[in-house]
Amino acid sequence: MPYTTKQISEELAMSHLGLKNLEDVFWNMPTPRFYEHALRNREGHLAHQGALVVRNGHFTGQTVKDKYIVDGSLNESASYHGEFDRSLSEPQFEALLNRVRGYMEGRQLYVEDCVVAAESGYDKPIRLITQDAWHCLFARTMFVRPSDLGQKTDFKEPEFTIIHAPHFHAVPSRDGTNSETFVILHPSLRIALIGGTAYAGEIKNTVFAIMTHLLAKSDVLPLHAAVNIDQNDETTLFLGPDGSGKTALSSDASRRLLGDDMHGWNDKQIFNFEAGCYARVNQLDEQKEPAIHAASQHFGSILENVGMDTQRRRIDFDNTTLTDNTRAAYPISALPESAFPGMLSNPKTLVLLASDAFGVLPAISRLTPEQVMYYYLLGYGSHPADSDGENAEPVATFSPCCGMPLMAMHPSVYAKILGAKLRRENIQCWLINTGWSGGPAGVGERMNIELTRTLLTAALSGSLDELSYQTHPILGMQMPDQLDPIATWHDQENPESYTAAAKQLAAIFKEAFAPFVDHVPAEVVSTGPRY
Repeated sequence: MPYTTKQISEELAMSHLGLKNLEDVFWNMPTPRFYEHALRNREGHLAHQGALVVRNGHFTGQTVKDKYIVDGSLNESASYHGEFDRSLSEPQFEALLNRVRGYMEGRQLYVEDCVVAAESGYDKPIRLITQDAWHCLFARTMFVRPSDLGQKTDFKEPEFTIIHAPHFHAVPSRDGTNSETFVILHPSLRIALIGGTAYAGEIKNTVFAIMTHLLAKSDVLPLHAAVNIDQNDETTLFLGPDGSGKTALSSDASRRLLGDDMHGWNDKQIFNFEAGCYARVNQLDEQKEPAIHAASQHFGSILENVGMDTQRRRIDFDNTTLTDNTRAAYPISALPESAFPGMLSNPKTLVLLASDAFGVLPAISRLTPEQVMYYYLLGYGSHPADSDGENAEPVATFSPCCGMPLMAMHPSVYAKILGAKLRRENIQCWLINTGWSGGPAGVGERMNIELTRTLLTAALSGSLDELSYQTHPILGMQMPDQLDPIATWHDQENPESYTAAAKQLAAIFKEAFAPFVDHVPAEVVSTGPRY
């Protein structure tokens, strides 16, 4: 029987990448077929409400020190790459790619053609080629399917191709990598190569990195952010690093969600890169997060490292035996209200989120555009100490621009663009602490999400404008008099202990900001901590 046009197109699409002698290739299958393959391949388990439950193995989060960009593939606009500034030479990349090609021979592969930033005028077709059916389903869940837009998948060359070999491991002494894991961008060849990790977040974050490179010369500001809109068509932008609460606070039953993580913002509008959400779901409470709780167990959703009773197939979100970074990937359409696909007008309000495990930051405070630039460049977050030692302290983390491992240009470029937008549109800006209050983790208490939502609602409605404010004596932001964090500090007999903790955090901020001092205006530097 002669080849069909479709078969020829598929073979050419694979062979030009050097992928040949394959057992079989499954292209753009419907969701139920991905389920069938994943279950038959023993890649995961089916939960009682329809989610696919999978395990990542050794790596259950990003491997930041294993991201590379290929020498000689850079252009003028891509002069900074965050954690992608680790480089591999062209020969090293080609040698590793050849080893991956050899590894793929004789295996079955899965392919998903996706659209990123659909219906925005900046849409880009991305192709994922992977070993596992569930990783292809992940891409199908997280990004837009051409068929959803009434488009045919014609196997033309995509803007970027991701070759994903999660079960192939590099040999550092041979391949020039830091470890057995690698996430490599080759912008001029429009190829990304991922191996040695099954964590699906690497696919998602690589797509964002790809978009920052493809849009580097456009008027689009890429944002690691959530966006929603109220009944009056007023848009709110939530900025924050991973784990700061963007998904939880933006998933509001009274507002429509455009997206919870990756967006672009041009001169007039904000648009989503994705069609799905990738939420952290450790200890997810059905009463507090009913929409996310239901969506994460929806058919077509994927649960990574979430606990499950394998006999009854019941999900246990409190089970963090494998990792605290348990994840759910689900389509935005699984939420009761969504504004996707589409574009929203410039935001009226920007909310910067920070999970402060030191318990120092006010519950909510007002920021000037210059202060937003400062804290946006920091991308501050923190987590409780890993040790149970008596004197163990929280650990501060910094992700410039709330996602610098994924950016194409120097972070100061993005901060200046953001600051200009805030001033031009006269956007009201808030900082919300989603971490601890009254003292550091282990001493103080975690912020109650219902209280945080109440404060957020009051800020968005204008109710907080009626309060009197004071300047934080150490950090400089404007905080309501009624929400001075010193009033809830655990050691009320020694208020100086709060001042000491605030000064310690200020010193940490200054050290983290030091690399940016020469790249931003003096008024941004001066708006930081006063100590």
